[in-house]
Amino acid sequence: MKDNYEVPKMMTKEDVTMMILSAKKQAGMTWEEIAEKIGMSPVWTHSACMGMNAMPAEKAEALSRVMSLPQEAASVLAESPTKVWEQAVPTDPCIYRLYEIVGVYGPTIKALIHEKFGDGIMSAIDFDMQITRVPNPKGDRVKIEMSGKYLGYNSW
Repeated sequence: MKDNYEVPKMMTKEDVTMMILSAKKQAGMTWEEIAEKIGMSPVWTHSACMGMNAMPAEKAEALSRVMSLPQEAASVLAESPTKVWEQAVPTDPCIYRLYEIVGVYGPTIKALIHEKFGDGIMSAIDFDMQITRVPNPKGDRVKIEMSGKYLGYNSW
């Protein structure tokens, strides 16, 4: 005779992301506030919450406490992500890395722009960018600074 039981559904990164977004909305918190409570940057915190980075166990546990998530959520947040976005991928290594940055951090940049400015975009027309070489004992770093005019969406 076969036992009649359901195999419990394993929680996914997508499930945890939806829980975090719901808890964030209910708490009325910003990404900066959440990041401060777990001791990380807002950019990294958002990206990890969106499933694009694995959190160290202690940060995942801290976030789970801050957001009142179920215990299983911390282990899911600590899992290595599969970073997938459906786009044509450039083959030039330098351009590919910039593409990768936008693919991984684009939703984070958008969320933080919306929190700071409202519903809108950064202009790529009224825009400037600086690329600087920054000496570093571990190897020189590329610093890219972008500045674009904020353009709010009009509501008609």
